[in-house]
Amino acid sequence: MPQKPIVYDAPTPEPRAITVEAIQAEILEKLIYSVGKDPIVARPHDWLRATILAVRDRIMDRWMESSRDTWRTSNKRVYYLSLEFLIGRLMRDAMSNVGLMEPVAQALKNLDVDLGDLINLEPDAALGNGGLGRLAACFLESMSSVQIPAYGYGIRYVHGLFRQEMSEGWQVELPEEWLAHGNPWEFERRESAYEVGFGGHVEPVTDPDGEIRQEWRPNEHLLAVAFDTPIVGWRGARVNTLRLWSAQPIDPILLDKFNSGDHIGALEESAKAEAITRVLYPADSTAAGQELRLRQEFFFSSASLQDIVRRHLQQYGDLGSLADKVAIQLNDTHPAISVAELMRILVDDNGIKWAKAWQITKGTFGYTNHTLLPEALESWPVALLERLLPRHMQIVYQINADVLAEARTKAKFSDQQIANVSLIDEHGGRRVRMGQLAFVGSHSINGVSALHTELMKQTVFADLHKLYPERINNKTNGITPRRWLMQCNPTLTRLVSDRIGPEFLDDIDKLHQLLPHAEDPSFQKQFAEVKLKNKKVLAKLIKDRLNVTVSPDAMFDVQIKRIHEYKRQLLNIIHAVALYDEIRAHPEKEWVPRVKIFAGKAAPSYWNAKLIIKLINDVARVINNDPAVRGLLKVVFLPNYNVSLAEVIVPAADLSEQISTAGMEASGTGNMKFMANGAITIGTMDGANVEMHKEVGDKNIVIFGLTTDQVEDKRARSEVPRAAIDGSPRLREALESIATGVFSPDDPHRYRDLIGGLYDHDWFMVARDFDAYVAAQAKVDAIWRDKKKWTAMAIRNTASVGFFSSDRTIRQYAEDIWGVSTS
Repeated sequence: MPQKPIVYDAPTPEPRAITVEAIQAEILEKLIYSVGKDPIVARPHDWLRATILAVRDRIMDRWMESSRDTWRTSNKRVYYLSLEFLIGRLMRDAMSNVGLMEPVAQALKNLDVDLGDLINLEPDAALGNGGLGRLAACFLESMSSVQIPAYGYGIRYVHGLFRQEMSEGWQVELPEEWLAHGNPWEFERRESAYEVGFGGHVEPVTDPDGEIRQEWRPNEHLLAVAFDTPIVGWRGARVNTLRLWSAQPIDPILLDKFNSGDHIGALEESAKAEAITRVLYPADSTAAGQELRLRQEFFFSSASLQDIVRRHLQQYGDLGSLADKVAIQLNDTHPAISVAELMRILVDDNGIKWAKAWQITKGTFGYTNHTLLPEALESWPVALLERLLPRHMQIVYQINADVLAEARTKAKFSDQQIANVSLIDEHGGRRVRMGQLAFVGSHSINGVSALHTELMKQTVFADLHKLYPERINNKTNGITPRRWLMQCNPTLTRLVSDRIGPEFLDDIDKLHQLLPHAEDPSFQKQFAEVKLKNKKVLAKLIKDRLNVTVSPDAMFDVQIKRIHEYKRQLLNIIHAVALYDEIRAHPEKEWVPRVKIFAGKAAPSYWNAKLIIKLINDVARVINNDPAVRGLLKVVFLPNYNVSLAEVIVPAADLSEQISTAGMEASGTGNMKFMANGAITIGTMDGANVEMHKEVGDKNIVIFGLTTDQVEDKRARSEVPRAAIDGSPRLREALESIATGVFSPDDPHRYRDLIGGLYDHDWFMVARDFDAYVAAQAKVDAIWRDKKKWTAMAIRNTASVGFFSSDRTIRQYAEDIWGVSTS
């Protein structure tokens, strides 16, 4: 067995004292000797970099000791493969988790620098789109906090997801420049660079022992170079690694072309390589876009697997024990090609027999499904895979043959069932189903809420579940309480700590001790004051960014998430129009002042989602400027939604809109963040709302709308929605005003087709859930008028959030799927 490198037996340095004087000296040293600036002329960005470098140095010893410990103990490692990691700003997270917030703040104050200003200056890492990427970030932090040896693997996007700006109410996509001035958190690992191939052909090769194996000979090569970022656990319990891959050409410039005068063509290889890690989710509406997306997915999957196998062989010498020492979790279908790539590495590169390799592969992989939407369960044209990854297409065919033979002989499946479980979809052009590949190549397939998991068994994976009934299990999503309570809402954290003690900081379930205080008038007063303070911060942000004045005394009604028809921002804004009509028609009524706050990005090629953003802005322009409303209703859309913006909005929210069409939201994690910060949820029985309803109790959440079964029944009967619209005067009037151009006088027909879709099919049940939604909002108004009742409900939400900690989720993964121990 190979010897472990001597470095892993090195002694651990004594921890440095955490004093204001020591930290102040370290920041100054970094400013002068690493940033190269005299304190007299240093700008805020110089102080930011110096502070990050000083904090980073404090983490290094723990990071190295975490790696040494894993090598010494030969503990099983977890590898989390995700196309997205929405990690947000890291400095406050790291400082908080290692107890540096107060001394760093004081050290900077002594230097006439404000820590809060520096925190706001740090750019967000634009490595994700929404819940999927933020979940991955929460999971990495929790794995460090519960002391699981782990790596996160993803792509180091140069621009990541687009920066969203508004032009006359329309979304405009611009490149996000988070890496423009470098990233002081990362370390380039030049020794961890791997060749990744594309295209070419496959040749049979006869080994000396007479065995014939297949050898893939790509005709295109590039390098995947690793960049590592430390991910710090709570109280510095462990520091794990986020390893992101950057694509680089093997030959950055073709000198023969350059010297012949083809200066642009000489950089062709560089451009092709760099395109892979340039942007998150390139539009796949074209063949070129689909190819780039598949290249991205294979690029980071192949590099990650090569790295995992190299590390395993370095420590253990052979791959027979891979499944015993390695757990790889596929976060959605994006890394599903990893199943075929690991089989290629095991069989072609290491000579392991097919049956044994398949056993190792299944024992190593777990697959998390995040959606039941067909468009999100990726599939790729067979012709594309055959051209780009010819050996992998052969492997997919061979896996499929084995699976279909098992389905036919063991399970006695019918032809239709065989077609359902096949990795190849034969309808409308042959395509490889990546969800099916991830399913058959994994020993565990988990959903992300109880409802979602049951629907997986009944819908998208019904026949695969019959074939492999032991594989599907549930792991309800969670959020890290460090970022989504302690860091984004320090005032509430201090209040809770003063009331029940600080033990909940280490065991979030102890928040239950807050329940007896929900009716306490003095605690209610303090709780409400914290909320009002947070609302004033958000009101200022809205004024600064949109020049719209909102009252912190109004109800802050918030829906912030990716813009998608199933998430039903359209239902929310139609309600705003109906409310607007009623306020003008009945000015004598005692209306509850309300601010509807939206934020989120629409996929660049998703026209209806972009149209909904435009509608929100059009409605906002009319309502916010109508004196007849008397400020009782305001509508705002905050552009460029990201983690940092969420950290301001979430603590200020009174009402959390979780109103997706039942059966379509896999889980949701925004609902959990709002719950932790004392917002009351209005929502459907969808995703994790079902479990939130159970945890907080029926009296502390407002549930409305069709159930999953009712939605499916209406769709199956092709029920015409027009009757529901005609039977609801307020809905009909709101739709007519939108469709006829009341909010779009410059283009009266702008929303005709969008509203027409509600009359024709209403797939997302906007019209048919509208009256129930209005009734639920009326109930919300009634509760709001009773301030004691509202505040008691809000406190109970915070007190009941413990189940939704990502620490709990990760411990369940560790015990049920990965087979690793936790703290």
